[in-house]
Amino acid sequence: MLKSAVGIIARYARRFSLGSNAVPNVDIEEGQFKYVLIKIKDRGNSGVSEKTIVRGYKDCKWHSDIYARCSAHCQAMGLETEVLGGGKIEHDPSTKKIKVFGESTGYGKADHEETKKILLTKYPDYTIEVTE
Repeated sequence: MLKSAVGIIARYARRFSLGSNAVPNVDIEEGQFKYVLIKIKDRGNSGVSEKTIVRGYKDCKWHSDIYARCSAHCQAMGLETEVLGGGKIEHDPSTKKIKVFGESTGYGKADHEETKKILLTKYPDYTIEVTE
């Protein structure tokens, strides 16, 4: 009985302390790779909070692989996810430049301007180019 009560309290405490704020706005790598724009929602005790995040990884062959990785991580924290679209990113830290372009065959084209705004939260001193 005590063990299950402690487990429930720990689960809710972890969720309350983490929520969508524990998920970084941006997680991308260097080089060229596919990316997805994802909306995450936390339906916590204080109502619904949501934000949009950018994820891109070179080891993911498909946009759906990126979404699956991020979705599993978020769901483990009790968060809901929705993919908004995809594209490609070229990230060159040596020149502080990022290029956002292209689209996902499966998810459609992400809003690259929204992606740029989110990327600027992590890379405010970068030049970010959006091409259609």
